[in-house]
Amino acid sequence: MTDPTRAVADRATAGFTTRYGGQAAGRWAAPGRVNLIGEHTDYNEGFVLPFALPLQTVVAADRQDAEQWTVWSELSDETVTFGADDVAEAGRVTGWGAYVAGVVWALREAGHPVPGARMAIASDVPLGAGLSSSAALESAVLAALLDLGGLELPAESQPRLAQRAENVYVGAPTGIMDQSASIRCQAGHALFLDCRDESVEQIPFDLDAAGLAVLVIDSRAPHRHADGEYAARRRSCEAGAAALGVAALRDVSVDHLDTALAQLDDEETRRRVRHVVTEDQRVLDTVALLRAARVRDIGPLLTASHVSMRDDFEITVPEIDTAVEAALAAGALGARMTGGGFGGCVLALIDADRADEVAAAVTAAYAERGFTAPGTLTVLPSPGATRLP
Repeated sequence: MTDPTRAVADRATAGFTTRYGGQAAGRWAAPGRVNLIGEHTDYNEGFVLPFALPLQTVVAADRQDAEQWTVWSELSDETVTFGADDVAEAGRVTGWGAYVAGVVWALREAGHPVPGARMAIASDVPLGAGLSSSAALESAVLAALLDLGGLELPAESQPRLAQRAENVYVGAPTGIMDQSASIRCQAGHALFLDCRDESVEQIPFDLDAAGLAVLVIDSRAPHRHADGEYAARRRSCEAGAAALGVAALRDVSVDHLDTALAQLDDEETRRRVRHVVTEDQRVLDTVALLRAARVRDIGPLLTASHVSMRDDFEITVPEIDTAVEAALAAGALGARMTGGGFGGCVLALIDADRADEVAAAVTAAYAERGFTAPGTLTVLPSPGATRLP
């Protein structure tokens, strides 16, 4: 257990003892994630390549006899209690407790006898930064309830159940990537996920061996019109696929892209289609380089991904573009926005010994533009959901 994870786990343990008395039966952790490359390809049945962060959500938990679930969160210092009636149908529990209730609901809906439980939650996955704090919470709660109840659910089935909790119970239309990364990632690897058939492959991403690291830059940009714009991008992609007569844009290859674009009358739709098709290819090219242990060579693909998101998909904001430009000017091998857009985070592939220099350059560029100072964190690919010792 790394020191940061130990600190979060200790806070969850202390919270459990303070709220409930006695000791928890165990502690379960699940990470946030960043997407190395492959943005807005998931709902187009394409490819993504996330990896897990060292930032964790930890659930300290124990069973209770009643068909009741009691959850305390350090973030709000609130305790939420719900019973069988509250998980009989979607949406009865609201707020942050809905993510926990949603997991119970999804397990019960799938026919699993979920034990009553008392839980205490601590986390260092920041909210609203696009690092998937909700999937980390769902995945940690799921791991705890499966162990406490002795329930059998194969690892390959867990992301879909956690996603269903968020999509149906909470009502948030996320794809399968976030939960897949939080549950199935391995240390030192990126998770190559085919969003059509949900097959995964662990791709070596040994930054340490290459003398590299990923600098995650929290842009601190407020999310601007993210929900409506996300829906608009999705509609454009669906319209493009329909006009081209394919099930999804994943079915358009780069080799036939010019022919496909010539069939589209609307310039905006052409740009959206071009981003998705070229982004899928960039994921495949990145995977090929990582398989060949050519980690440094993926930098230009990351930067090309950002340019495509900026110019063709039009989902970046000035803070994001400034972070990318400043990181590249300071020597990053590649940099791109990660996440759905209109705010969130940037990741930069850097030489490990230049982290402070690149972070300082981004901070200085922000100050020149009058932006709120960014947050920065150097990360390595980390393991997915697990029970802690």
